[in-house]
Amino acid sequence: MTSAAFNVVEATIADIHAAFEAGTLTARQLVETYLARIAAYDKQGPAINAVIALNDKALDEADRLDARFKAQGMTGPLHGIPLLIKDQIDVDGMATTMGSLLFKDFRPGRDAFVVNKLKQAGAIMLGKVTLGELGGGDTHGSLFGSTRNVYDTARTAGGSSGGCGAAVSANFCAAAIGQEGFSSIRRPSIWNGIVGMRPSIGLVSRGGVYGGWPTTNGSLGPMARSVADLAKLLDVMAGYDPGDPSTAYGVGQTPASYSATLKKDELVGARIGILREPIGYDSEPQSDDFQKVDDVFNKAVAELKQAGAEIVDPIVIPNLVALLKKRARNPDNDDQMYAMYVKGTQAPFATRREVAASPLFQKVWINSQKRWLDAPSDDKQLAYHRAREQLLTNLLKVMADHRLDAIVHKAVEHQPTLIKDGIEPPFVDQKGAPHLNTFLTNVPSVVVPAGFTTDDLPAGITFLGRPYSDARMIELAYAYEQATQHRKPPRSTP
Repeated sequence: MTSAAFNVVEATIADIHAAFEAGTLTARQLVETYLARIAAYDKQGPAINAVIALNDKALDEADRLDARFKAQGMTGPLHGIPLLIKDQIDVDGMATTMGSLLFKDFRPGRDAFVVNKLKQAGAIMLGKVTLGELGGGDTHGSLFGSTRNVYDTARTAGGSSGGCGAAVSANFCAAAIGQEGFSSIRRPSIWNGIVGMRPSIGLVSRGGVYGGWPTTNGSLGPMARSVADLAKLLDVMAGYDPGDPSTAYGVGQTPASYSATLKKDELVGARIGILREPIGYDSEPQSDDFQKVDDVFNKAVAELKQAGAEIVDPIVIPNLVALLKKRARNPDNDDQMYAMYVKGTQAPFATRREVAASPLFQKVWINSQKRWLDAPSDDKQLAYHRAREQLLTNLLKVMADHRLDAIVHKAVEHQPTLIKDGIEPPFVDQKGAPHLNTFLTNVPSVVVPAGFTTDDLPAGITFLGRPYSDARMIELAYAYEQATQHRKPPRSTP
């Protein structure tokens, strides 16, 4: 499905802008083409089920941008670029449902800080997409059901930004904006064969997002089919927001551009440490499924070396697994975050406790119920904070000792799991998701496709760096992507 003169499948931002300039494409035609693909593949055909709601203002906005382009040229670096937004991020005029019947009619009546920045850059908010209910876990929810993996529709898209991952891979949009607390950008990106990034804490505001201040685990991040597009999105998204105090950490840490410095040879001479120790959630290193992903990873390490990287293999981070096991939520922070998020809105519930007391809460996906009610003791929370400090020190010392530019590990340690195993016993969730970054919230991670397993399912690698080395991680990811070109569009949505 294409416009008359432009093939939207796998189109990059640069491709779209070149077509605008050549007069072979308008923003309206582009939006109409994406809408046609969504109509054909999201609720029928393979029924990917990634889109919760479409923005009824998208075509009007496209017309406005077309008129502006005709009169003055591009409005900004994302002129006419249609984006899909994870449905815990506010878009004015649309509901923010969090994928749940509990919030199906909740309309905050505002744009998230980042959404406003994207609009100012010329982007078009095409609609809202599915997520792990209430913002966590694989992409199942009482409002929409389950989102399918584009490479095998019996399997999950991952989560919690599963709608973003599936929609971008299916070419329902140019790119998407996800959110991550655990591995919620990186895992669905790789399980759907695209690139994704969790930026360093403080680079991108969470204002107008469920999962913001005072929590510090959450980050918004770009999800795209190419690293170049990911970088162009981050160029716009990054910036200080007085409403999100965490962004004070990012002041002075942002380069002039993340996209302007991309070079194909950045891996030449780069020192890369290979982390092989299994760190994925519920990973089973002795299983055939784990081994299939490991085989792809071994090939990726060889590709890094072939591209000119100096490989340190393996690296060992002291006490890594023991420290990771100390992860714990802070229910007080969660309560404050919820109260701050709904302030000034007509939210259906004033507190998280009211949410849990609602009869509708029993319809929430079982694993999301457990996360919502999780309340670790003060002792466990203290142990978690101590573990975070120790783990960051251990990681940075390993990087210093080996003079590393980045650490590379498996993006996810298992293949996408079956939907039926997530919505029925044993209620599999987040299988193989590395949660290293849940602890080290001020370090960046970029995931890139690294090929396919023998089951023809995508696998990938993570580039993880020092705090605020976001630009360097993007550069390395770009060089690997350009050297390997592992991204292949799914056959389910031709």
